[in-house]
Amino acid sequence: MTKIIFGTAAAVFALAAPAALQAQALPAATVAVVDTDRIMETCTTCVAAQTQLQAQVTQLQQRAQQLGTPLQTEEQALQTAVRALPQGQQPDAALTTRIQTFQTQQQNARTEIAQREQQIQRNVAFVRQQMAERIQPAIVSVMQQRGANMAVDRAATLAINPAVEITDAVLAVVNQNTAAFNVNAPAPQQPAQQPAQQPAQQQPARPQGR
Repeated sequence: MTKIIFGTAAAVFALAAPAALQAQALPAATVAVVDTDRIMETCTTCVAAQTQLQAQVTQLQQRAQQLGTPLQTEEQALQTAVRALPQGQQPDAALTTRIQTFQTQQQNARTEIAQREQQIQRNVAFVRQQMAERIQPAIVSVMQQRGANMAVDRAATLAINPAVEITDAVLAVVNQNTAAFNVNAPAPQQPAQQPAQQPAQQQPARPQGR
């Protein structure tokens, strides 16, 4: 009986499916192609943001050189001092302290440069996010103007008809917004610390009845 019921239901659905599918028929795809990479590279505010990001990279390189040059000089001097020691003799207290100071300064320099590199990487990602948020509505606007109902990125296509490319039109819309991008990403959120568990309070002992 169960098989008969399911079989009948399937037959009814099969009969009804064509009408349902016909009612939900999708329109023919009208595709527009957008070169988002070119927009991110050439829009006015994009170029300005890239210039500022490049300045951050240049400052980092200068800082790395500022830290690295005296460290390199000190490292060479320490190597010379250690090689000058008689065979089997350990560095004295002064030289040992000097070596330890150098190692601390070297580690601090590496940490500083690594942190600044990570910040620049976050800045780049943050700027690209803002660019995408600005480009997306511009694409939708041009699509509606041109009668397209689908947009694909130029990088995802093998060959296109130039008539379906709307990159220049989208770029013009994006350039209408002259608000500068923020090139300094917010600090990453720190995970919330779990509140310390309070030690269980001991209940006072109840006096035993007499």
